[in-house]
Amino acid sequence: MAEKTLPPVDAVVVGAGWAGSIMAKELCEAGLSVVMLERGGRRSTAKDGAYPASIDELEGATRYKLFQNPAQTTVTVRNRLDQEALPYRRLAAFLPGEGVGGAGLHWTGVHFRAMPQDLRLRSHIVERYGKTFIPDGMNLQDYGVTYEELEPFFDRAEKVFGTSGEAYTVDGKVVGKGNPFAPDRSDDFPLPPLRDVYTAHLFRKAATEAGFHPYAMPAANASHPYTNPYGAQMGPCNFCGYCSDYACYMYAKASPNVNILPALRQHANFTLRSNAHVLKVLLDSTGKKATGVVYQDAEGNHITQPAGLVILAAFQFHNVHLMLLSGIGKPYDPHSNSGTVGRNFTYQNITNTTVLMPPTRSTDQFIGSAGGVAIDDFNCDNFDHGPLGFIGGSPLWVNQAGVKPIAGAKATFPGAPRWGSAWKKQAVNTYRHAFTINAQGSNMAYRDVYLDLDPTWTNVYGQPLLRMTFDWKDNDIRMNRHVVSKLDGVVKALGARDVHYSMREPGKPFDVRDYQTTHLCGGAVMGDDPNTSALNRYLQSWDVPNVFVVGANAFPQGMGYNPTGLVAALAYWSAHHIRTQWLKGNGGPLVTP
Repeated sequence: MAEKTLPPVDAVVVGAGWAGSIMAKELCEAGLSVVMLERGGRRSTAKDGAYPASIDELEGATRYKLFQNPAQTTVTVRNRLDQEALPYRRLAAFLPGEGVGGAGLHWTGVHFRAMPQDLRLRSHIVERYGKTFIPDGMNLQDYGVTYEELEPFFDRAEKVFGTSGEAYTVDGKVVGKGNPFAPDRSDDFPLPPLRDVYTAHLFRKAATEAGFHPYAMPAANASHPYTNPYGAQMGPCNFCGYCSDYACYMYAKASPNVNILPALRQHANFTLRSNAHVLKVLLDSTGKKATGVVYQDAEGNHITQPAGLVILAAFQFHNVHLMLLSGIGKPYDPHSNSGTVGRNFTYQNITNTTVLMPPTRSTDQFIGSAGGVAIDDFNCDNFDHGPLGFIGGSPLWVNQAGVKPIAGAKATFPGAPRWGSAWKKQAVNTYRHAFTINAQGSNMAYRDVYLDLDPTWTNVYGQPLLRMTFDWKDNDIRMNRHVVSKLDGVVKALGARDVHYSMREPGKPFDVRDYQTTHLCGGAVMGDDPNTSALNRYLQSWDVPNVFVVGANAFPQGMGYNPTGLVAALAYWSAHHIRTQWLKGNGGPLVTP
């Protein structure tokens, strides 16, 4: 193994997903020399999305071509502090991406903004219900930034992503049939919404009859040909059903590879290095300034890349892991509820209710996109929580992303035989006539749910693995059960012949063996208080001011929406303040004007 030090650059960006690509593009436009380091290999839509090889379910969703290899490095998982954590050896519950494009290459494309209440959740709850409404042990926090401040950056991200959707209000005026609970916008979506698939059409009609407010889900799947502000071109979605877990062969799904990297590569001051696994952020003798990073290349050499600015923009738990390995910030201690790095780790509280329609209704589950129809009547604080005694909520939606043959063969209606001719009959019946209604809910942060370095297990680089201590809590179980129960009226209006309500079960712990979602959040959160947040409102480390940490790690608690839209807006927000304040100042902590 050789060691080598490269010439210094202005900025090094760790991770080539959405957050890293946005930050690198913004910094290159500011005239900085930028090196982007990606732990995985080179990926492109032209290669990884080449039709027909790209729609191989065995390779894509079974053998996880685009995902992290847990044999190299992974996390350990336990439910409680008194348990020994064990390595997550086989991808199942969550699927981190790897390679250029990151999870932005294999995501489905659901693209929400955050609700204003979610961004100041603690303040909102105290104002409406009082401080005593917050349960003991719940670390409820505000983001430190408001929706009004982020709105221009949500708009910017939607235009870069080519997001399809329908607004409700723009500049205070009702302009369409979008989500009536959504906050006001400065501009409409760049593209009209995708058309409803048949199951979404059924859900829209039934939800309306039940007295709710359905709307078209915003999706970063282009409904028409589109050219974004960087000059990147997208084709229209053809509803092939190969969004999640695949690169889009139609160039219709937004990804860093399609929407940003072609323009970023045109900058002479930009360098992308793949197969570069960053081991550590290097600090000076004071521990208050980063001097660069050290990474291991494909040949096993240790390469030092000096830089004046370090951007951590990898997947959520990789960012937290690097901070802990590098000594950036104080590690969180659940016993004293002190420290910040590892604090407020959250997940997404999702369950899927299965509806079986009459034999005359074929649900065409092979069709799919990131679009669909949702209701927000029970999301966020859009309903009165006072009598219910819990915090949080869930949108309910039909987001038919396409059921492939292998997955369809396994997805029989609950209670069906598991083998033989009766299983075959049920498998066909379910595939042809069933669909799911998702409750994708919030997950609050708790004192004893956190991330730290595992004292026992190490990765192939000899470093401690990141340890995840996580379980479902009473607040989130009761929230999920309440929201799912509200589907009764919808199911009745659908005329379903059978339904299986999937709800969180009290006493049933988090189980890593079944896929739930890859929406992991928190662990290095943003805020206004350095005692409870690792980052300030600009995603800048309180402790090392030339380190910015961009990603879902910044979320103080989990919300009901998918995280990518907020991750992108925060990346543009952070980059804006680096360009307009940090670069023009002395490189110290950013302060609110």
